[in-house]
Amino acid sequence: MHDAVDPELHRALDHLEGPDELEGELIAVRRDLHAHPELSRNEVRSTAVVAKRLEEAGIAVRTLAGSGLVADLGAAHPAYRVALRADLDALPTPELTGLPFASTSDGVSHACGHDVHTAIVLGAGLLLKQRERLLERQGLAVRLIFQPAEEVIPGGAHDVVAQGGLEGVDRILAVHCDPSIDVGQVGLRVGPITAAADGVVVTLTGRGGHTSRPHLTQDLTYALAKVVTDVPGALSRRVDPRAGVAMVWGSIHTGGAQNIIPSTGTVSGTLRMLDADVWRTAGPLVEELVQAVVAPYAVTAHVAYTPGVPPVVNTPDAITALRAGIRAAGATEVATTQSLGGEDFAWYLTQVSGAMARLGTRTPEGPTYDLHQGDLAIDERAILCGARVLAGAVVTSGQMAPPVG
Repeated sequence: MHDAVDPELHRALDHLEGPDELEGELIAVRRDLHAHPELSRNEVRSTAVVAKRLEEAGIAVRTLAGSGLVADLGAAHPAYRVALRADLDALPTPELTGLPFASTSDGVSHACGHDVHTAIVLGAGLLLKQRERLLERQGLAVRLIFQPAEEVIPGGAHDVVAQGGLEGVDRILAVHCDPSIDVGQVGLRVGPITAAADGVVVTLTGRGGHTSRPHLTQDLTYALAKVVTDVPGALSRRVDPRAGVAMVWGSIHTGGAQNIIPSTGTVSGTLRMLDADVWRTAGPLVEELVQAVVAPYAVTAHVAYTPGVPPVVNTPDAITALRAGIRAAGATEVATTQSLGGEDFAWYLTQVSGAMARLGTRTPEGPTYDLHQGDLAIDERAILCGARVLAGAVVTSGQMAPPVG
């Protein structure tokens, strides 16, 4: 990768803002998607909305089985191909924003900003289509990936890869909304930026009975409570603390009456960690600890451990491209740290070079919201900013491709 940008590329980067009507269009698309959120692997309408606009722009579209799509532009026989990834799905979370374009689907909302990600990658694609001749001269192709099912395990990245979405891709880039960073700022980090995240469901079965005679039962409720409290504690003593392991339960279901000890119960949650090597060995250890904790109570334990995602590990070359894109967009780079959040964008990075940036979505001096909460509000100026960052990063990537002809 060369450090300097050649004059023609520099001029292209300087003019990536696009007309005001593009920003208005992208905001309108985002609001339409926001008002009609769709859960994982059901993003049929969202896919159709994006596909229609791309096809109108003359960009070749291939829809994926079920939902999601990939679209290609640039050189027909590229020396280098960069993919830009967005996620389409919403969350089973009621919206609490009160916005005029709030969710019209009961109990479903875009509480993680995937509507924003989709509008951003659409915008980047439209900007790059305007500069397609430059891409062709650079021997550079662009693939737009609109992925289903980021919010579930296993995630939609597997669907995309299985259907050839990553074939021929040399680098993949993405942005993710960060409501703790002001709009106009973009957080970058070389190396791991997210954590591994797995799903854990523990189901206990045993002899129930009356609460007046617990000694004649296997007191499953008590045993389940010990799983909730003791397994995370034991785990913290079996794993190197530098691995940043965190087991947190999200739901507990057992019983139906205050004077009946039930015969079955379930607790489910996530296990997250910063270290990829520890992640590879975590499943058997959780099974061992659960069985040890419930053994004194003579109940039967079944552990369903579902590996979710490895950490997102940003490569230095991809961060260099994003940094150039930030300059092109007139945005400001800020440092960011590794979080315990999980992202199935990580699966792409096990196969190709790439990086994810954190895109500021907070209005300066405004409130700080949190992801996966129904009141999440986004400063929509982040949409064009993100599109310009990604488009600029793609144009810069052309320097890595040898000249065509």
